[in-house]
Amino acid sequence: MGKNEFLTPKAIANRIKAKGLQKLRWYCQMCQKQCRDENGFKCHCMSESHQRQMEIFGQNPHRIIEGYSEEFESTFLEHMKRSHRFSRVAATVVYNEYINDRHHVHMNSTQWATLTEFVKHLGRTGKCKVEETPKGWFITYIDRDSETLFKERMKNKRIKADMAEEEKQEKEIRKQIEKAEQLMQPSISGSDQSLQAELPRELKVEDGIKIGFTLGSSAKPITKEKHEGPKVVFDEAEDSRNEERNPRGSLKRKESGGGKSALDELMKEEEKKREKINRKDHWLHEGIVVKIMSKALADKGYYKQKGVVLKVIDKYVGEIEMLESKHVLRVDQEELETVIPQIGGLVKIVNGAYRGSIARLLGVDTDHFCVKLQIEKGPYDGRVLNAVEYEDICKIAS
Repeated sequence: MGKNEFLTPKAIANRIKAKGLQKLRWYCQMCQKQCRDENGFKCHCMSESHQRQMEIFGQNPHRIIEGYSEEFESTFLEHMKRSHRFSRVAATVVYNEYINDRHHVHMNSTQWATLTEFVKHLGRTGKCKVEETPKGWFITYIDRDSETLFKERMKNKRIKADMAEEEKQEKEIRKQIEKAEQLMQPSISGSDQSLQAELPRELKVEDGIKIGFTLGSSAKPITKEKHEGPKVVFDEAEDSRNEERNPRGSLKRKESGGGKSALDELMKEEEKKREKINRKDHWLHEGIVVKIMSKALADKGYYKQKGVVLKVIDKYVGEIEMLESKHVLRVDQEELETVIPQIGGLVKIVNGAYRGSIARLLGVDTDHFCVKLQIEKGPYDGRVLNAVEYEDICKIAS
C-alpha cells in the first residue's frame, strides 16, 4: 500500500480537513482553489495553472471583478429571498448562512472589501432596507417580484372596494333617515292643526259654562282659579268626544308619537347589516399592539410579551416586532390576543360593524367584558358605542 492512498490515515485526515470551510485569505477565486495554510497558498501562486489564470485576469481585470461582484450580489439576494423574505435579520447571520456552501463566490474577489460596505451598497440601490443598530447592521429584503406586486395591487383594490361599499351604505342610511323625517313632519303638522281646531271649540264651551254659572250665582265675578278645575274635566270630555267622532285623528297622533321608535328600529337594522358584512374570522391590522399567548415561544421568553404588528401576511399571520427585544417574529392570530389601553387612549376597532375605525376609550365594563368608545376617525366620526367586546378592539401603537 502506498504512502498516501485512499484508506490511509493521512489521506482520511486530509479529506476531513478539506471538507470544511477554510480561511478566506487562502482561497484563489480565479482557480477556485482552497488552500489550508499560507505555505500551500504560496505554492499554488507559483504554479503554472495559476500563472495562466492571472494572465487572463490581467487582460481585463475590471470586467472580471464586476462579474464576480454581480454573481455574489445575485446569489446573496437569492438566499435572502428564500430564507428571510419577510424578516428583519442581522447581516452577519445571512452572510454566515451564505458562506456555508464551499463553492460560493468569495467576497475577496468582489469590489467590496468588507460586509459593511456591501450592506451599504444594498441600501443605496434599494434592494434591501438597511438599519444600523447597537447590535450591528440589520437588513430586510424588499420584494419586487411581479407576483408580489400583483398581490399588493389586488389587496389595495379590495381595500378601496370595501371603503366604497361602506360609504355607499352610509349614504343609503342617511337617505332613509331623511325620508323618515319627511314622513314624520306631515303627521306632526296634521296633529297640530287638529289641536288648533279643537281649541276654539273648547273656548266656546267654556264661554257657555261661564254664562250658565253667572246666571245661577251671585253678582261676584268668577276668578281664573275657579275655572282651572272645570277646564281639565271638559278638556278630557271633549277629547273623548272628538276621538269617537274622528278616529283617524287619533291614529295620526299615535303614528306621530311612534315616529322616533321607527327611526331607531331602522338604524338598528342598518347596524345589524353592517355587523353581518364586517364581522370576519380574521382581525389582524397593521400598527396595533398585541400580546403573544403561544406557550411554544415561552422557552424563548416571548410568552405574554407585547409587540407591534408590522405586516399582515395572508390575513391570518402577523409579522410582529417585540417592544422590548425588537426581534421580529411571525405568529398566527390564534396565538395572539388584543391589548386594551388605559381610559382615554386610542384604539382600533378590528372587527364588527365599525371595523377599521379609530376610537377613544371612554370606559371599561369588567362585569360584561365590554367597553365604551367614541369614534374619532372614520365615516362614523363622533358616534358613541356603549358596549363593544374586548376582542373587537385593540390598542394602537404610539
